[in-house]
Amino acid sequence: MGVDLRGLTNPKKISLNDLSGRVIAIDAYNVLYQFLSSIRNYSGELFTDKNGNVTSHLSGLLYRNINLMSLGIKLIYVIDGKPSALKSKEIERRKAIKKKATIMYEQSLSQGKNDEARKYAQATSIIKEDMINDAKKLLDLLGIAWIQAPSEGEATASYLTTIGKATDTGSQDYDSLLFGAQRLLRNITTSGKRKLPGKPVYVNVEPEEINLNNVLNNCKITREQLIDIGILLGTDFNPDGFKGIGPATAIKFIQKYSKIENIPQIQKELSDIDYESIRKEFLNPQVINPTNLKWNPINQDGLISFLCDERDFSIDRVKKSLEKVNSVENSKTDRLDKWFQ
Repeated sequence: MGVDLRGLTNPKKISLNDLSGRVIAIDAYNVLYQFLSSIRNYSGELFTDKNGNVTSHLSGLLYRNINLMSLGIKLIYVIDGKPSALKSKEIERRKAIKKKATIMYEQSLSQGKNDEARKYAQATSIIKEDMINDAKKLLDLLGIAWIQAPSEGEATASYLTTIGKATDTGSQDYDSLLFGAQRLLRNITTSGKRKLPGKPVYVNVEPEEINLNNVLNNCKITREQLIDIGILLGTDFNPDGFKGIGPATAIKFIQKYSKIENIPQIQKELSDIDYESIRKEFLNPQVINPTNLKWNPINQDGLISFLCDERDFSIDRVKKSLEKVNSVENSKTDRLDKWFQ
């Protein structure tokens, strides 16, 4: 779910080319759910190899990462650890949504309503341990750094920007700003057009950048106050938020009363929420400071063996994608050779 801060952030539209030379800490689960949701066949089924292993997420990881790497972007994938106990209500809510979507998906599929089935199928995605293991193996073969977070992946991904080990956090969720991400990048692992829910309308999906300091300065608030705004709107730790309060009202309340315990209109609802623990979760989350971040050359033989021999990928497509990175590396070498001649 994540908190809805779009109305307060004034995102800057950018191109992927603008990100050359940056180090982006990716919220891995956020990206994997994107791929599992969107990379499906016409009736909504996930792509698999001949043994039934899911490959949709591997396809997304391969082709999207190759594209980003070819632009001179360094990536760090941060994988979720144990979720916070405060997230239990949101986890149960998501399970209920997936269960209902699964029933609707199977019903639509049995009726031959493939478009409808695909819509419901996108809401049924579950990340399993074997998928994570395959994703880690693929990242290793691509030479991409990845780390295991102790808890929320986006918390550690955001932390890496505060200690200078990453320039940006890559996620669709605005929660990264509450966790302190200095710069949030959205839509970097998606591309092209996106269909609006329930409408035969498609919109362009463009990368966007949000600078935390700009958000705080423009709204004339502190990060602690931004967290309080998040609590008013609803976060993963209090998904219901406060009834009748949207972004505009939330910021007016915080600008007027400074913090949520001073807002007279919400005192009854506030007594039912452990807001101090939620604040602490964002301000002092469980994170890890990696000491051995390392990027390696692509293991092309290993990549072809894993994807093509084991997971039934097209060898021609995989080789073609690798050529994209190789051509960039060769051009860099050519430029260096000319410099030293």
